[in-house]
Amino acid sequence: MVRKITALKQQKHNRQRVNVELDGEFAFGLSRILAAWLEVGQELSEEKIAQLQAEDAKEVAYQRTLKFIGYRMRTEAEVRDKLNEKGVSVDVVEEVLKRLRRSGVVDDERFAQNWVENRSEFRPRSQRALSFELRHKGIPNEVIENILSQAIDDEELAYLAATKQSRRLKGLEWPDFRRKMSGFLARRGFSYNVIAPVVDRVWAEQRSAKTTE
Repeated sequence: MVRKITALKQQKHNRQRVNVELDGEFAFGLSRILAAWLEVGQELSEEKIAQLQAEDAKEVAYQRTLKFIGYRMRTEAEVRDKLNEKGVSVDVVEEVLKRLRRSGVVDDERFAQNWVENRSEFRPRSQRALSFELRHKGIPNEVIENILSQAIDDEELAYLAATKQSRRLKGLEWPDFRRKMSGFLARRGFSYNVIAPVVDRVWAEQRSAKTTE
């Protein structure tokens, strides 16, 4: 069965979508990018209509994902979960992800790299803690291992974290300083073997700075 396009009207509440009328009646909506290829008087087969609607489902999911990503960088797993929540079919989800990968909008390796660099600069924590966070974000294990193999080691990360925290512990005596700093570093995922020498090092630096004031 062939049907004729009798009108193409921009939607009032969404200027990015167009209502398609066939044989004088509303038939379906399309994204403007797809509707741009249509014209009044054009005839559409049932197969062509189904194809347009399938392509529209992909475009809607893609545009929805771009808005989701617009707030901050996302992992493939986060995108997949979001689209699944919206009831998007598995095939469409995979098509959207393929398109996002091609454009570089979604890149798990880059996400992991940025995450580790940001944490190391502003909230240093152990590689074990970083690995846990990245797995929680859905980053594949092989990507995590590759990124962390290039990151600074736990001792240096612990030292960075302790140096930042030491400003809050000024004036404490050694027992209290050691207890609070050790607890702080333990909560960041560092092991005792890493914590002990770092606490000693930061304490010594703090004492040295105080004597030179």
